[in-house]
Amino acid sequence: MTNAGPRSWSDYWAFEDSLGYLARLIFRSFSRLRETRTIDHGISAGQWIFLRQLWRGDGISQRELSRQLALRDATTTIALRGLEEASLVRRRVNQHDRREILVFLTPRARQLQTLLLSVTAEVQSLATGGFSDQETEILRSLLLRVIANLAREDVDIR
Repeated sequence: MTNAGPRSWSDYWAFEDSLGYLARLIFRSFSRLRETRTIDHGISAGQWIFLRQLWRGDGISQRELSRQLALRDATTTIALRGLEEASLVRRRVNQHDRREILVFLTPRARQLQTLLLSVTAEVQSLATGGFSDQETEILRSLLLRVIANLAREDVDIR
């Protein structure tokens, strides 16, 4: 009698009916695959989300950055400390409201933008391989609806 073990991930995990679990697998896979391509440039998966958001617009407060990423302020503070040590961001006191710290990208972070955004496009292309443009748009639309549904109940996202 031999124990061949699980034949596939679905035989082992059996969570294919859990949207949350599937979303977690997708997130982890995206993060790991992207990080294998960004780590050579000194960018970890944790740093990536902050850079991506700041490329959309820097000079914002730490609190606003936390809000935009749906993260706690303490998480953002710790991440920004690491980004600052890596010479990717600089923080300055807002001259109009000294209680507020503004976050700015460094020239090094700006130089990485085109390269690293192309990595994300590559990973997304791998993830949607075999999908038509219409299927990819439907998936995106459905995921946004799930996010909106959950956001109505999640006080940290509102």
